[in-house]
Amino acid sequence: MAAPAAGRAEAAGNPGLDPGQALRLSQAALGRQIGDHILLDRQGRPVALSSFRGKPLLVSFIYTGCFQICPATTRSLQEAVEALQKSVGASQFNVVSIGFNQPADSPQALKAFATQYGITTPNWDFLSPPAAIVPALTADFGFAYAATPAGFDHVLQVSVLDADGRIVRQIYGEDVVAGELGEPLKMLLAGLPMNAENSVLDNLMDRIRIMCTVLDPETGAYRVDYTLPVQIAGGATFFILMMAFFINEWRTSRRISAKKRGRGIA
Repeated sequence: MAAPAAGRAEAAGNPGLDPGQALRLSQAALGRQIGDHILLDRQGRPVALSSFRGKPLLVSFIYTGCFQICPATTRSLQEAVEALQKSVGASQFNVVSIGFNQPADSPQALKAFATQYGITTPNWDFLSPPAAIVPALTADFGFAYAATPAGFDHVLQVSVLDADGRIVRQIYGEDVVAGELGEPLKMLLAGLPMNAENSVLDNLMDRIRIMCTVLDPETGAYRVDYTLPVQIAGGATFFILMMAFFINEWRTSRRISAKKRGRGIA
């Protein structure tokens, strides 16, 4: 997964994304109304973000040169969207995926990305912004990313916007759960007021999810680092197996001793 030509010089001296700062930028976007940015759809036609107002909107940022996390996150979002369409209705909200790596994330590249992963949902658009507006667009959403020698280190987030184009929730992580999106969506559709601020516990969990997103130096792909949970699980499994082994040995020893006593063997 190579860095874009325009970003290689910057990437060479860039240590990557600061998770704490990335979270602060993301959270600072809560309550912000998104500007009327003009992007291109998969056919190269201009689309204003304001055209999605009137319904809740889910927005994710991807780059098509990513072969692991972006596709996995998009598939997870697809499953959540399909579940939500069944519960709240297929036409009650819209979804937009934005390719932030320009000029690589062209309308044609996004069209190929959507086709490759079988996303044909009518209310899901893949949009390509002009390179000149990417900084302002990503800043509006609180989406942070940093070029690296292998591609990009970026926040895994889905922004939930209300019908007025205001960010009311940021959902983090590789696995997008329908319940996390469903709760704010149902509140928006019911016309209930939403508090755009997450609790301290929410922020802590979000920080953990962002911190778990790391670059695999061998493959150049982004992955969620499950090293510690795997080590804990491995240790627990080893302990259980050893306990089972010693219990089995103890029972075998008792059976042998009982047989010897039955035969009068000292």
